[in-house]
Amino acid sequence: MLLNKDTMVVGRDVCLVPYSAYHVEKYHRWMQSPELLELTASEPLSLEEEYRMQKSWQTEDDKLTFIAIKGTEQPTTVDAEISRMIGDVNLFFPFSPTIAEINIMVAEEKYRRMGYGEEILLLMMTYAVQHLPVETFSAKIKDDNKPSILFFSKLGFKKVGYSDVFKEIEYQMPRDTLKKINCKTLTYKPFKD
Repeated sequence: MLLNKDTMVVGRDVCLVPYSAYHVEKYHRWMQSPELLELTASEPLSLEEEYRMQKSWQTEDDKLTFIAIKGTEQPTTVDAEISRMIGDVNLFFPFSPTIAEINIMVAEEKYRRMGYGEEILLLMMTYAVQHLPVETFSAKIKDDNKPSILFFSKLGFKKVGYSDVFKEIEYQMPRDTLKKINCKTLTYKPFKD
């Protein structure tokens, strides 16, 4: 989605930046992990496929993605930004612009279970309700992914369905129950790809 192409969302300990081509190689390395593929219900992609996927995330109107980086200052170099990458957060709008399917990945293991995931998710949701007509957030989680089930439940998402075919539980949170967090939205100038 082009909405966030020049946007940096700054929180307390992390910030969100647009997913750019220079992030792809590190993202691709993350996605070689069998654990992350399983936890995110993803299929492995070639590096070339990952570049195409990044371009689609950047330009298609039914997707919004940010890369999460540690710290709150705008990086001054590409290498500094890449070294601070810890994960990503995405919204999909498969059926309606008012229902956003959300997912998050804290890829760097040393940053898991330290509160970064919650801040990343709430930053994205706060940004979405400020800039998009989202009424409901939805999360689909594999039924054996206990950490994600606990994570989304703790944040106030409620179980609304189950798919026997995909072995996924669907959780939802209405916009009006979102615990918005303080964040700044700044103009961000991505580095040249």
